[in-house]
Amino acid sequence: MGTTVFERQQPAASTIRQSLMDTRHGVFWLDDLADVPTREPLTGAHTADLAIVGGGYSGLWTAVLAKRRNPAARVVLLEARTVGWAASGRNGGFCEASITHGRENAVSRWPEEAAVLERLGLQNLDAFESDVAEWDIRADFERTGALAVALEPHELAWLQEQKAEAVAEGDDTIVLLDEAQTRAAVGSPTYLGATWDTRGCAMLHPGKMAAELARVAEDLGVEIFEHSLVKDVETPDGAGAVVRTAAGSVTAAQVALGTNVYPSLLGRNRLMTVPVYDYVLMTEPLSDDQLASIGWQDRQGIADMANQFHYYRLTADNRILWGGYDAVYHYGRKVRAQYEERPSTYELLASHFFTTFPQLAGLRFSHRWAGAIDTSTQFCAFYGLARGGRVAYSAGYTGLGVGATRFGAEVMLDLLEGRETERTALEMVRRRPLPFPPEPAAAIGINATRWSLNRADHNAGKRNVLLRTLDALGLGFDS
Repeated sequence: MGTTVFERQQPAASTIRQSLMDTRHGVFWLDDLADVPTREPLTGAHTADLAIVGGGYSGLWTAVLAKRRNPAARVVLLEARTVGWAASGRNGGFCEASITHGRENAVSRWPEEAAVLERLGLQNLDAFESDVAEWDIRADFERTGALAVALEPHELAWLQEQKAEAVAEGDDTIVLLDEAQTRAAVGSPTYLGATWDTRGCAMLHPGKMAAELARVAEDLGVEIFEHSLVKDVETPDGAGAVVRTAAGSVTAAQVALGTNVYPSLLGRNRLMTVPVYDYVLMTEPLSDDQLASIGWQDRQGIADMANQFHYYRLTADNRILWGGYDAVYHYGRKVRAQYEERPSTYELLASHFFTTFPQLAGLRFSHRWAGAIDTSTQFCAFYGLARGGRVAYSAGYTGLGVGATRFGAEVMLDLLEGRETERTALEMVRRRPLPFPPEPAAAIGINATRWSLNRADHNAGKRNVLLRTLDALGLGFDS
């Protein structure tokens, strides 16, 4: 087995220790919000045309798009904690066009639909940007595109393949950069080359995005209740459904579930996702000299090309968010606060940060946090109807939901309305992925796969028997 650049070029232990010395365990995006409104919990009996469970992007987009379709509709949204508290407030703020977790995933799973899925994803991101403008959503939205950077020699061939595929499709938005061009764009000694997808990704402030969607929803007449954990969705004989919390209920004609990584209110979906924990560091704002030392004038999002990859970006006040790599699954599918504190992972992330940007030695991290990703076996969202067509759901975004949840909201609304659209005709929408097995098989399989992906990163990208078998079964993942 070989070594990676992060093992060959390690920073001094004192640099890592100093950088984490005063780090706050908290989510920067949520700490950065001002004038957050207080919303009351649900009490008593209410009625609605549409009840939405979940106050993250999935639920919020469903609410605002439902009101766009029918301004007279009575829409009620219930959130167990506060708006944007979970994944929607904890992600990296990469708003990508892909609704399939990348083109390769679409080609391997739905080859006949791949071109359509790519087109629909770009249309969705364009519509997202249009909505930001129409509703004056102030969430630091920047259509910067994203760099995929090669850190190891074997990854350079992957860049060439990406560019060749784009050229074959007549796509001139993918720019191939050699080593010198890449380092001129962003100054890291680890970079060997990159592709710049100039159209397919935007950056935004996740906490502001959730808060602003909630503002828009309420301006349109949506009722939002926080601290209202839904215990059950009842669908009695006849029409309608009853959504119950500990202190109240909503009787609605239809229900949309946007509960993300948390246990589904539908038995059929209990094994469809697993929570995988992702960890993040945020730096202090860079000084003008520090920023000049790395360039990054085009402010693209960046991810490297390993299976265990890092993602990073600049904020509006020139901090660097640095996350990814050490994704962790905990036995039993539990989502627990105690999993968010993992010192060894934060130390590893800090080490990799200063390998990437050694010129920033002395910079400190202001925040550290973690969140659970709702991973599905097809590595992108699945959709459907339940309870006689009265309940719609979308889940399984697998870490790429900032933009895709808007598409998912449109799908849920199409399904509830019984509309036959290009979206609902997709095989990706019509067919459910395979569920994960119960424990202990889930933990054994997931951790064996994670070990194999790490091994591939240390072996010039070569996939072992387990990964090749998963690929053949349509369960493989190439990040």
